[in-house]
Amino acid sequence: MPGYIQGRNVNLTFRPPNRGPVRALSNFDIDINEGEFLSIVGPSGCGKSTFLNVLLGLVKPDSGDLQIQGKPIVGPGTDRAMVFQEFGLLPWRSVQDNVELGLELKGMARDARRKVSQPLIEMIGLAGFEGHFPHELSGGMKQRVGLARALATDPHVLLMDEPFAALDAQTRDLMQVELLRVWQEARKTVLFVTHQIDEAIYLSDRVMVMTKRPGRAKTIFPINLPRPRDYEMRTTPEFNELKLEIWNSLKDEITV
Repeated sequence: MPGYIQGRNVNLTFRPPNRGPVRALSNFDIDINEGEFLSIVGPSGCGKSTFLNVLLGLVKPDSGDLQIQGKPIVGPGTDRAMVFQEFGLLPWRSVQDNVELGLELKGMARDARRKVSQPLIEMIGLAGFEGHFPHELSGGMKQRVGLARALATDPHVLLMDEPFAALDAQTRDLMQVELLRVWQEARKTVLFVTHQIDEAIYLSDRVMVMTKRPGRAKTIFPINLPRPRDYEMRTTPEFNELKLEIWNSLKDEITV
């Protein structure tokens, strides 16, 4: 049975002017189930973020087939939203106005926008901060706003490109817990790119390891750990066995 998201033999080569071509993806295959949380890990430059941009519809592959619910991806759509590493908040807009940006661009009236944004702001734990501006927020709070903004348009698929990479270690751990809580409430299909094996295991139903460039799927690991998950599970033998297996698959792709 085909996945909710299905990719077959996706190939992409960048051809920048005055430089040689760079082959980013080669015969890339992927299947993601509806409501699944799938993480991708791989060496730097292997095409992880590139694939998210292909799935978002911002980059067109040279060849191959990529579908959501059996429909080819031909460009951006409201069924997908991205959460970026750099927060991407507009500094002149308040928390509430940043969350409502996508709704405003769709032409939704102010009162209707408030009915959507307020429950999301409460869900991400920022009630009382609606009128604050990005420079008044911590890194973790900014990332929560970015997550709420992505959820506001009610996408079916949430794409997350190393969203916690800029955070300190303690805030990153807290945001992982928060993301799982939000995902369990919203039940979106999530594709999460990270360099952190621990993070991938803790969050995911499955973890894909990609090869070095040109990137393709190398190994997919089912994460058969019980949910809901707590921080302490990272110390269990099962967790650390998975971490070692994934590392052994990944290390051969890393060139120093």
